[in-house]
Amino acid sequence: MTTQTTAPPKRRPGSESLIPGTRSRTFWVYLIPGLALLTLVIIVPLVWNVYLTFTSYRGIRPPEWIGLENWVKLAGDSTFWTSFANSIAMILAMVVVPTLLGLVLAAVLFDLVGRKFGGKLASFFRATYYLPQILPAVIAAIVIGWILRPQDGALNTILESVGLGGLAHNWLGSPDTALISLMVILVWVQIGYPVVIFMAALQRVDPELYEAAELDGANWFQRFQAITVSIIRPEIFVVVLTGTIAALKVFGPVYTLTRGGPGDSTIVPAYYAYSEFFQSQQVGYGATIATALTIVIAIVSVVFIVVQRRLEKQEEAR
Repeated sequence: MTTQTTAPPKRRPGSESLIPGTRSRTFWVYLIPGLALLTLVIIVPLVWNVYLTFTSYRGIRPPEWIGLENWVKLAGDSTFWTSFANSIAMILAMVVVPTLLGLVLAAVLFDLVGRKFGGKLASFFRATYYLPQILPAVIAAIVIGWILRPQDGALNTILESVGLGGLAHNWLGSPDTALISLMVILVWVQIGYPVVIFMAALQRVDPELYEAAELDGANWFQRFQAITVSIIRPEIFVVVLTGTIAALKVFGPVYTLTRGGPGDSTIVPAYYAYSEFFQSQQVGYGATIATALTIVIAIVSVVFIVVQRRLEKQEEAR
């Protein structure tokens, strides 16, 4: 009588290590390059920057420890608080207005233009709105600077040619219009980002929802409010958060167009930190401004994430 033995099931190559714990150690090996790069590019400069906030350092001699003097100076610095007040205007120009306009434009392109004229035309308009995002910030700012030049700029020339020469103005060189002009430019640059994000989010919306709402007598605004906004709410949070961070650390357009002037009318924290670093050579104080800006951005990010999670839990509880 012969006994039959069943062969053990074949194991896939690499499915189980011969030495216990080898797989977990191998897993960490693949993380070493990323962790090393993160340490060199992010952590070490961040720690060094925080250290400099407690020193007097002009970039030549070794840093001299002065404790909290830079932070005390920052708390009473009117230019610093003016720069943060201007950041609120940047948030209005780069977050509030583009998000609201982007919602409306994305809904129009998806719900009206896409349905009546086809997706190709909607995609063309989407790419057109996104074009300023593709241009480097410095090049876009230079082109806008040519348009707004006081003597031979395109805007003043057009106003004079149509008999409105009295409205011609030094748009970027006058304190009463420099900040508003910069805000308009930033709206133009930023508008394409929410349009692209929202139109991508609308791809997951079932068209039958719009058709059913339309058969029930809902007009376009009612469909927009009840369907569009509610479904793409996560993308709205993403756009608002990333746009707010970009507005708080905006630098390129300010540096290229106004250099924070005239006076302090368009100065922002990132440019103020740059000017203290490289123009005044007050490296310790510039590091203090940059660190304060980092703290504000971190707080804003945490608040946004907490609010988003609470809203998601409320939606799940319904």
